[in-house]
Amino acid sequence: MEITDQQVMKKLIFIFVMMCMFSCGDYIDKPKNLLDKKVMSEILADLALNNQAINMYPNKNLEAGTRFVLKAHNVKSEDFVDSFKYYVVKQKIDEIVDDAQLILLKKDPKAEKYIKEKMKNREGNQPILER
Repeated sequence: MEITDQQVMKKLIFIFVMMCMFSCGDYIDKPKNLLDKKVMSEILADLALNNQAINMYPNKNLEAGTRFVLKAHNVKSEDFVDSFKYYVVKQKIDEIVDDAQLILLKKDPKAEKYIKEKMKNREGNQPILER
C-alpha cells in the first residue's frame, strides 16, 4: 500500500482547515462575575485618586486604600482582575478609561484646565507610539 503525494496533501489540507476552524474561538471566556462597564469606570476613577495618594506618600504602604476602593464597590479583587483582563482582551478598556476620566472631571472640574495645559506642553514631547 503506497501513499501518494496527493493523498498526503489532502490530509495536510484537511488538518490545516480543522485547525483553523477550532482556533477561531474567543481568546478569553467571559467571567462569571463580569463587572459592568459603568462599575469598572467608577472603580478605575477611585483607584486613580488612590494612586495620587500613593504618589504623595511614597514611603507608606497604602495597599489598604486599594482594598477600601474595591470594598466600597462591593467587588472582590478576583472579579475586578478577571473583568479587567476580559475588557482588555476584548479591546473595550479604552471606553471604560474614558468614562473614568469623565467621572474624575466631574469630581474636580478644575482638573480639566490643568490637563489641557499639560497636554499643550507635552505635544512636542510625545513618545513615538502616541503620535
